Amino acid sequence: MDHRLDHRLDDRVDHRAEPGPAAAASDRDAGHAGDAAGELFRRHAAISRPQTFRLLGHEWDLLPGVYAPHLTRCAALYAEWIPYQNGGAFCEIGCGTGYIAVLAALRGCARVTATDVNPVAVENARMNAARHGVGSTVEAVCGDMFEALRPDDRYDVVLWNSSFVDAPPAPNEQGFLDRAFFDPGYRLHHAFLRDARRHLLPGGQLLLGFSSLGNWSLLSRLAAQCGWRVVLARAAAAFSAHGPIQYQLVRLEPA
Repeated sequence: MDHRLDHRLDDRVDHRAEPGPAAAASDRDAGHAGDAAGELFRRHAAISRPQTFRLLGHEWDLLPGVYAPHLTRCAALYAEWIPYQNGGAFCEIGCGTGYIAVLAALRGCARVTATDVNPVAVENARMNAARHGVGSTVEAVCGDMFEALRPDDRYDVVLWNSSFVDAPPAPNEQGFLDRAFFDPGYRLHHAFLRDARRHLLPGGQLLLGFSSLGNWSLLSRLAAQCGWRVVLARAAAAFSAHGPIQYQLVRLEPA
């Protein structure tokens, strides 16, 4: 039987925070970021059976081994900040439970693709699409980054709520779930930046869910190598047990 989780958040968010050069330029110490991500990872790993949770006025299914968006404030922020195109095409990379992909369909996108390397996450996304009556609009597919897309798939918006912690997981933190948190050396970020352009419609937007726990300098260097310029589109300050954090929505623009 499902156990319902309340949407309780440990951090306090200042929604008035504005993006700016200082916020965009700050890189957190890798050890600090790894500690914060490791604690959140362990909360995820402790989920051992299917559950439901509430987020943004909806109920969602959650399977063990899948990123749990209700455990951190940034998940709701990113979902609210995304410029969904009414009647347009939307792609979410690393969809997890599929809550953003489902919201894209509920908010008017005519075609939605949700990808994840974790087959359990793909099943979870399909469950939530069916739960909310958008199974015919949301296509959930299994693959690493863009590999599950067809060559001619193009979108108005492509989003990845990225694994922005540039630190290796602990030795026992291996598998699909750790990829939701850790990307040492930003190998996954490089793949995203390298391959995204071929799946954008003319004038389409490429977005990253990011944070001040991420390595902004490395992201900027990799983006430049791939012909992108990093722009901080939205930000909100939060306060947690690990100190201040800024949640960020990053837009990649052609350089």
